[in-house]
Amino acid sequence: MNKFNLTNKVALITGAAGLLGVEHTLALLEIGATVVMTDVNEKGLKKAYNTLLNSDNKARLFYKIMDVTSESNIQNVANALQDNGFVIDILINNAAIDPKVQKDGVVETSRLENFSVNDWDFQLKVGLTGAMLCSQIFGQVMAKRGEGVILNIASDLSVFAPDQRLYKKDGLSPDQQPVKPVTYSVIKHGLIGLTKYLATYWADQGVRCNALSPGGVFNGQSDDFVQKLTHLIPMNRMATRDEYRGAVQFLCSDASAYMNGQNIVMDGGRSVL
Repeated sequence: MNKFNLTNKVALITGAAGLLGVEHTLALLEIGATVVMTDVNEKGLKKAYNTLLNSDNKARLFYKIMDVTSESNIQNVANALQDNGFVIDILINNAAIDPKVQKDGVVETSRLENFSVNDWDFQLKVGLTGAMLCSQIFGQVMAKRGEGVILNIASDLSVFAPDQRLYKKDGLSPDQQPVKPVTYSVIKHGLIGLTKYLATYWADQGVRCNALSPGGVFNGQSDDFVQKLTHLIPMNRMATRDEYRGAVQFLCSDASAYMNGQNIVMDGGRSVL
């Protein structure tokens, strides 16, 4: 018996238009699942869907525009899927705002001293409240059916604080230095708490919940950043975008049937130093 086989299982992935959202989709398609890609970014989602669509998966790949910050929108998507015969067996909470620190400074973030409450509220709403709402809406249906899997995508920053030295730029004063924002760490730590809560909440009704915490993925970052980060990683490199597929397949399938409430950290060994 192949415990990794997800034939006849339906997975819903939030934030599916993003770098790892696409990889999570491919991971589950590889082992037979039907996948519903969701994202609030309609243009990006359609592009990702069309890129992945082929003759082998056209009967198993679908997409829905969904805003994880809107309870009513999530419920409408759930109702529409149910009306079309989709029963969600697997939920991957992947939606997040990841403020990137780039060569010319910070995108979508600021230093703690200047960080706005509006940014705090919105980023937590996407990354943490969205995961709770999706788990609430899709998870309760899983519980009523007596089986289901929820996978929360966190980060290695769920187990340690960001090293702000990675983002330091020569020639800038201390108060102008770019940083990884406070929200990112708070959200990822919060997802681990949510994972543990959900793991015990519906365990007796057959619903498991685990987390995957990826380390840094190479995606065209500056040479300076890559060099600084790889020096902190025992394997001396960043991950490639496809290296988390095996973990996703494991955590979403019966291969991990007795795993519940765990956070799998895949960061090349950085977190053990």
